[in-house]
Amino acid sequence: MHGDPDPEKIENILSFVRRQGLRADRMKSSVTPKEIQSLQKTIKGAPSEQLVSRLLLRSMSKARYSAECEGHFGLAAKYYCHFTSPIRRYPDLQIHRIIHEVLRERMTESRKQHYREILSDVALKSSAAERRAEETERETVKLKKAQYMIPHIGETFEGTITQITSWGVYVELPNTVEGLIRVHDLSDDYYIFDESRQEMNGRLSGRTLRIGDPIRVIMKDADLRMRTIEFELA
Repeated sequence: MHGDPDPEKIENILSFVRRQGLRADRMKSSVTPKEIQSLQKTIKGAPSEQLVSRLLLRSMSKARYSAECEGHFGLAAKYYCHFTSPIRRYPDLQIHRIIHEVLRERMTESRKQHYREILSDVALKSSAAERRAEETERETVKLKKAQYMIPHIGETFEGTITQITSWGVYVELPNTVEGLIRVHDLSDDYYIFDESRQEMNGRLSGRTLRIGDPIRVIMKDADLRMRTIEFELA
């Protein structure tokens, strides 16, 4: 199943879209699939389309397997069953078996009871295994990006701000490498983090750093053990 996205993250994305001069409304306190679809239409063709699409993806709840039919937020589907073909994961194998038995009229009461007894545990373990696989993939990609950037230490790059936190500003380069400018490396001013607006505001210059802003950075360092990349202002 795919649950509802984080409302706070969605509101931050909507605020960013509005700052681009585009219309982005919220009709209810909870986010609906229709609103997400409307937002995607609004940003289509805009310079910020790619960034907003990635931010939307990050705001979505992690998919998990369940023995109960709980629907799919993105598809706005009340009833949803996911499987891939050819079989590539155990959950796919499991649902293929169930469909096979139903189609051949072998889903007896004893088989239904069998599935009632095992499916909750199967779903729980499959979800945990998939999270581990995704985390391994994510950490491997971060490691390879850090290795790639080491020879470029000292070079200047054009990037886009993708996230702002109390400890610094995350910047993504056109090649999808993402790194952090720590607060103490924002050397052109003394910046104060505005959590409600997700901004960094320079106290002396009045400069404001926002999600989606272009920014020039210098490749400062990469830590292979921690799989992190650090930038500083150019």
